[in-house]
Parts: sequence; C-alpha cells; structure tokens
Amino acid sequence: MKPLQVCLIVLALAAFGGLAYVANQAIKKEPEKRAQLTITESKPAEGWLEISVFKDLFDPSHAKFSKALKQIDDNWRPGYGTMLFETSRMLSDAFRADEILSFMQKKTRQNIDPDNFFAWSKYLLNNLAEMPPYYVEFKAFAHTQKYKELGEYFENYPVTEIGLDEVTWGGVNRNGIPPLKDPKVIAANDALYLDDTNIIFGIEVNGEARAYPKRILAWHEMVKDTVGNESVNGVYCTLCGSMILYSTIVDGQHHELGTSGFLYRSNKLMFDEATLSLWSTLEGRPVIGELVGKGIRLTPLQVVTTTWGDWRKMHPDTTVLSLDTGHSRIYDEGEAYREYFATDRLMFPVMDWDDRLKNKDDVLAIRFDELTK
Repeated sequence: MKPLQVCLIVLALAAFGGLAYVANQAIKKEPEKRAQLTITESKPAEGWLEISVFKDLFDPSHAKFSKALKQIDDNWRPGYGTMLFETSRMLSDAFRADEILSFMQKKTRQNIDPDNFFAWSKYLLNNLAEMPPYYVEFKAFAHTQKYKELGEYFENYPVTEIGLDEVTWGGVNRNGIPPLKDPKVIAANDALYLDDTNIIFGIEVNGEARAYPKRILAWHEMVKDTVGNESVNGVYCTLCGSMILYSTIVDGQHHELGTSGFLYRSNKLMFDEATLSLWSTLEGRPVIGELVGKGIRLTPLQVVTTTWGDWRKMHPDTTVLSLDTGHSRIYDEGEAYREYFATDRLMFPVMDWDDRLKNKDDVLAIRFDELTK
C-alpha cells in the first residue's frame, strides 16, 4: 500500500489516492462521468446557428452585434446560454456584456442580476445543456479575444475527458498567477519573518527537508523546485486550500507544468508547456488535449500541513522559502484571499451542493487507489 498523503482541501471537486482534508462541498454525489469525447472536426451545424453568428458578437460593428443577438433570439436553444455567458466575460465592451446577460434573463426566465457572475455560473453549471458541434471551436475563438494564450488549449479539436462547458475561466491569463520556479531558499535560523504559529507545507524528499509557507504560496499557487535531487511540483489551490506535491517525472520524461488560467468545478487546471494539455490538479493527470488517454499520471509525494514551530522541531535542518521571490507581494500571514476566507461564500460554484455542513468546513477523507469508490 502506498504511503498516505496529507493535504488541505476546502472545495475539492475530485480526489486522489491518500489522506486529505476536504471540505463539505467535496462530500456530495459526483455527477455521472461524461463519456470521453474525441473531436476530430467541426461538424455541420445540423439545425444549429452557424458559428459566425456568435463570432459577430465580438465584431466592432454594433449592427452586426444586434443582428447576431436577434438571430439567437429567433433560434434559441439552451446550449447557447453557456456560449453567451462566456462571450459576456470575454467582451471588452461592458455595455454589450450587460445587454447579453439581460437577454439571457429573458430567454432562460431566470431573475438573475446581470452582474451576478456566481449566480449565472451556478445556474448554467447545474443546467448543463446539449452544446453545438462547433462549441470547442467557439471556445477557442472567444477566449482568444481576451488573451491569445487562453484559446490555444482548445485549438485543433482536443480530446477531452471532462465537459468543456464546465471549464471556466478563472480571471487571469496563463501563468497570470506566477509560479515560483527554482525559488530562493534560506536556512531555518535565517527565516526571521516566520512566527512559530505560521502555517507551512513541509516536504522531505530523499532526506532533504523544505518548508513552503502558506503565506507565500497563497500568492503564487505553484512551486517548481528540486528537493533531494528530485524535480517536484507543489500545487496550492487557493480556492480549495489544498497543497499537493507531485514528482514531475513520468516514465523518464519531465513535465513542465504551469497555471492554465482555467478552473474545473472550482479547482484549478494545470497545463504542460510541451503540449498545452490541461491537467487535473487533484488527480495529477491530463484531462484535455494531446496527452489524454496515454496513461500519464504524476506520482503524489508526501506533504505535511503544520506550523512552522512544529516543523522546525521535526526537521531542525530544514530550508524554507525566502521572501525574496522576485515578485512584489504582501506576504503577511492570511493576507492573500483574506476576504474570501472571511465568509462561507464561494467564488466559483460546484455541482450537487450538500448543505449538511458549511461550504468551507474541513473534512477528513481517506482514499486509496485500491478503493476508489
């Protein structure tokens, strides 16, 4: 049996082998897993509006925009709702975005405030509709209007194991939350900025111990490091409160990972720089793109969530991240996402809510590869 792994997860949407702290919203019935979808080409519209109609929503001409919205109105299908919502988020024109969301109020008969991103996301996530055959092409086009890099994940009709309409933009560009690569570390005695009560994520690889303070990782969400002569990738999902450590070598090949800018059920999706495939953070495997279906899965390593004082007692020779990260941030304890964790409200919705506990209550879950159910 593999050793247990410990991590803190506040909003988990999937799980992996090992021991984990998860929150209430992870303990819920998982929707039936969608069948793997291989998109080989953009099929004929088959009764759907042509993709050009939705592209015209981005056209500088207001006449084209109005005509497109009228065509959608006359030929409404529920699947257009997700496309319109994504369009509203990618538009640089706030007036057009508001007009689209007001239009969605009418078509969906939902009395949702046009500015209520969370409510619209929750409604669409829990009312998944059949999507047009060109949806992946539209998703690539629409997100390219915000950042070129965002659209690249969906080009060339990628293989996917998850619903593309559940892949949500997190509000930043690729690596917009900058990972720490080969970060500067210092000896424990030199870490005068840390109090004994500060939360750290501690690892020990091949006899070498290192601590990653939560107050630093909360601003970067990923650390790419070499510890004990092994290449490791630590992923801290701020929304989930989880720290997961992976070995980056699979079958002799190193996977250089980063932050994609997208979320799946409130959990960040990673990407690999070689193929731009999107990876599940919690499962450590590709779920969209060229690498899907090739049996690639990162090996999770042990990580301990504890206090700096307790970690130093266990590992007096540990090294720890320096405040000299190359970035200007306020690395005070609890500074990052202070408002988010001050309430029980979520930033991004999840499916099949369970109200027996609060959204962000910590729950201890045990999971083994041999007993995945």
